[in-house]
Amino acid sequence: MKAIIFSAGKGERMRPLTLTTPKPLLVAGGKPLIVWHLERLAAAGFRDVVINTSWLGDQFEPALGDGSRWGLRLHFIDEGAVPLETGGGILNALPLLGDAPFLVVNGDVWTDVDFATLPKQPQGDAHLVLVDNPVQHPRGDFILRNDGTVSDAVDAPRLTYAGVGVYRPAILDGWRAVIGDTDGAAASPPQFGLAPLMRHAMATNRVTGQHHRGTWTDVGTPERLATLDATLTSDATRR
Repeated sequence: MKAIIFSAGKGERMRPLTLTTPKPLLVAGGKPLIVWHLERLAAAGFRDVVINTSWLGDQFEPALGDGSRWGLRLHFIDEGAVPLETGGGILNALPLLGDAPFLVVNGDVWTDVDFATLPKQPQGDAHLVLVDNPVQHPRGDFILRNDGTVSDAVDAPRLTYAGVGVYRPAILDGWRAVIGDTDGAAASPPQFGLAPLMRHAMATNRVTGQHHRGTWTDVGTPERLATLDATLTSDATRR
């Protein structure tokens, strides 16, 4: 299985830090956020990782090299000056990802999810990792049913999407009809989010999920980055 790490965002909530450094390259616990992902991907047996870039994208390859230090092959794909969003980013990267299911990881989260435990062949179009709702997102995103399917259709307790999931390329089938007539969809290459496609697949029970009860942080503000850094540094000192 190949993986893609979303790394193209501008990180506007993280300013002033992201005025000079793209968010996935910000350091916590002595290493960039994206390096934590790369280490876990290598440990889980992944070999090919796509990294999509836009904002300050020229910093990634000098910082990470070709991936050989982790036993990985890194494939950088530049989206240009305007990020293509999550759905457009995957569509743009499909020639590198291929026809098989692939893992998606947000570059601005930190988690101890064991990527090796995720299904290589999801039952439907996607398999999502969900976590308990953080303080900044108390309502959550989706409902995880007892049968393992994920829904957005009923008013029930929700969990938060962790920014980690396994997707089939089929999640993009008919994306124009789902996204509708928007300026982004008409752009070249197209710019659109993945969430509408996920909800479209959920409507026909084509999304499954699992509840991760381990550690997860959405590194969305400088304060959260500082807290994560302190925690990881303390953990390393105790070891």
